[in-house]
Amino acid sequence: MSEESGYEAVVARLWQEHLDAKFPAGLRGAELDGIDLVMLDADIAGCVTTWRNNGGFLDVERLRILRDCITEFDKVLPLLVDTEELRYYKRLHQLATITSQIDPRLSE
Repeated sequence: MSEESGYEAVVARLWQEHLDAKFPAGLRGAELDGIDLVMLDADIAGCVTTWRNNGGFLDVERLRILRDCITEFDKVLPLLVDTEELRYYKRLHQLATITSQIDPRLSE
């Protein structure tokens, strides 16, 4: 198994878990530390979908978006106290971190 297919499998599993999860009801329309949590979710979802559709590649703009989202997570995660909310956003954080660091062209 190549390293990329291993990452793709992890992302596929996390992504499916994310798709199966309901957005935490208490966070609809919520902002924490000035960060819109629905938009944070949507931004990452768009980038992960693109990463998966492009064989593990993201353009510079989407990489910037993901890195900005990761910075926002540093502010948001410590403010979440509900177990389900934390699980939901930690999974998104994992997805953002993995997909922002992997470029399959680097190992060719």
